[in-house]
Amino acid sequence: MNWYKKVPLVLFFAMFFCFAKGQLIVKGVIKDNKQKPLAGASITIKDSYDGATSDSTGNYSFKTTEKGEQLLVISSIGFKPFEQKVKLEGTILVVDAILKEEISELTAVVLSAGTFEASDRKRAAVVLDPIDIVTTASANGDITGALKTLPGAQQVGESEGLFVRGGTAAETKTFIDGTLVNNFFYSSVPNIAQFGRFSPFIFKGTVFSTGGYSALYGQALSSALILESIDLPEQSSASIGITVLSANAGIQHLAKNKKSSWGASYGYTDLTLGFKVIKQRQDYSKVPAYHNADANFRIKTSSTGMLKYYGYYSSNQLGFTTNSIDSLGYLDKFGISNTNMYHNLTWRENLANRWKISMGASYTNNKDDINSVMQDLNKADVELSGLEFKKFNVASKGNYFNAKTVLEKKLKGLSAIRFGAEYNFSDDKLVYTAFDGQRYPNNIKEHIKAIFAEGDVYATNNLAIKAGLRAEHSSILDKANVAPRVSVAYKLGKGSQASVAYGVFYQNPERRYLPSPNALTFMKATHYIAQYQKVANQQSFRTEIFYKKYDDLVKTGSTGFTEGAINNNGFGDAKGIEFFWRDKKTIKNFDYWISYSYLDTKRDFLNFPFSIRPNFAATHTASVVTKKFVQSLKMNFNMAYNYASGRPYYNIGFDGTDYKFNDRGTIPDYHNVSFAINYLPFIGKENPKSFAVYVLQVSNIFNLKQTYGYNYSFNGYRKEAIVPPSRMFVFIGAFISFGVDRSDEVINNGL
Repeated sequence: MNWYKKVPLVLFFAMFFCFAKGQLIVKGVIKDNKQKPLAGASITIKDSYDGATSDSTGNYSFKTTEKGEQLLVISSIGFKPFEQKVKLEGTILVVDAILKEEISELTAVVLSAGTFEASDRKRAAVVLDPIDIVTTASANGDITGALKTLPGAQQVGESEGLFVRGGTAAETKTFIDGTLVNNFFYSSVPNIAQFGRFSPFIFKGTVFSTGGYSALYGQALSSALILESIDLPEQSSASIGITVLSANAGIQHLAKNKKSSWGASYGYTDLTLGFKVIKQRQDYSKVPAYHNADANFRIKTSSTGMLKYYGYYSSNQLGFTTNSIDSLGYLDKFGISNTNMYHNLTWRENLANRWKISMGASYTNNKDDINSVMQDLNKADVELSGLEFKKFNVASKGNYFNAKTVLEKKLKGLSAIRFGAEYNFSDDKLVYTAFDGQRYPNNIKEHIKAIFAEGDVYATNNLAIKAGLRAEHSSILDKANVAPRVSVAYKLGKGSQASVAYGVFYQNPERRYLPSPNALTFMKATHYIAQYQKVANQQSFRTEIFYKKYDDLVKTGSTGFTEGAINNNGFGDAKGIEFFWRDKKTIKNFDYWISYSYLDTKRDFLNFPFSIRPNFAATHTASVVTKKFVQSLKMNFNMAYNYASGRPYYNIGFDGTDYKFNDRGTIPDYHNVSFAINYLPFIGKENPKSFAVYVLQVSNIFNLKQTYGYNYSFNGYRKEAIVPPSRMFVFIGAFISFGVDRSDEVINNGL
């Protein structure tokens, strides 16, 4: 071979030798903070193309021609970036690294013991959003009606409110945007449960705490319902609703710069036509009629700040007679007129250095005028000897004010501390007018001041702790309390976690039992909760066991014309286990959930002669809710089955020296099957100018007999069953929105 032919080969080997001689091998092992190999980590030299990815054993290796001092960068999803200065010289450099978890909302454990939560931030949660609420067949469009299908809540049909884990309805408090809501339900009517006043569509987030809730909330022994109102609407819109019983209309206007909005609505409901078609147990002289109006504005005060106002007004009245249980051949007449006004103003803003402030104030004015009298069969008023007390009038007026300020400081990751103060003022004025015209005024004013602090500590993505402390002072009791609360959650695997919670909760005696001739103190409940939860791929399972101990419950006795609080010698406990399963995945366009609760509870309070199971507590409750959307028919079919085992009933009398049972037993089991069809004619049309939902809903479709308890005559010798006003009820209506198409929202939520 000629020498000049060898030159390219010699040059190639010379260049290869120089290049190889200039290369350095960088290698090592990547592990997580549990010393487990970390696969898929990216290792690079900053500002170069040299790097590698760790294998299943955490090992990596790559070659580089870079020289001198460089920055080695290692990263992996879910872990904090790792950076280390290295000096590239020689032939081999070994760099091992341990990556620490990065705590984020997407991967971190959730503090959820005793809490069902739904919000934009937690779409995988198991509780109910507004669409869920209005399309739950047994809920009748009511927030608390839907929550009764969740574990922990009782199926009480004769009285409004949420009865949770052995607690009375008064032991559950409702909060809107952090502030307490008084008179959340329409005023009580004998043996007829009243609905909540507020539409579910004004809320974007719901937290239903069945125990162990945050130190930010107080004056609730058993449960807290925490509602968060919507911010700015997506666009301007108008809506109308027409049913056989009601009509309503509303408007929401969004400014062109999308930094403010205002809205208003009005609704009128008259049940006359419904009661003519469906016979009611009560004979109405004044069929229930309701006027409702609300208004709102929202202003974006900065890129992170929001000022919100919501105002509500309602008036309603009704009157009816029922056959008197105290004297055959006579009637008991009841009438009520109510007006209610509610205002809520809140402001939140992100401050410097990761601080945040939330401030809110609410005011409620509620007026009730209640009349009772006996009548003969010709509807003429009468006064029977020994039953004169059944003729009376109660005029009550309540003013309630609540204000709260919360400061929050974000720490590393999701950790945070928050603290603040709350003030509650109530002024209840009542005048009881007896049959002889004698007036008995009663005025109760109360100031409750509270301070609180709590912290969220996320040690890792797998471990989180919330600890808080709340202190309150009551002017009417002239006493203070301190309530510690703590919860811990640990992530067991993908989508699964275990958590525990402990908390002490205090509450004033109910105002209807005040004033008392004796000094009273706070009622107290101590909660212990353990939970397991798994949420993945639109499937949710959770189970909880709980124990709740009651101390210092109110005992009542005769104080003039009414039962009044006489001491705090009451006590009790509640324990049980609950299960919840929801599945949106298995069957296309089909959503269902199943809940079950076992409750073992006894308490000695009010006029109970000793510790017994209260008459609002069923041992077993269960619900099955199904929702199927058929796109070809543009229809949604909803069904709900609610069950509760028989609750106890008691006729407790006073023999002059002590309370005793005149009668006791257990009512039949409760069964209810409800069905609803929603028709959405505009689904599938391009750019519809309006969106409509037509609704047909039937409750208790099998016309099953339901008994809630028993009423007793004044002498205790006669009783009659407390039953629903009608066994079955049918609702037909249409709801139309102009300017906004919500069909995607309906489909995506599975109705």
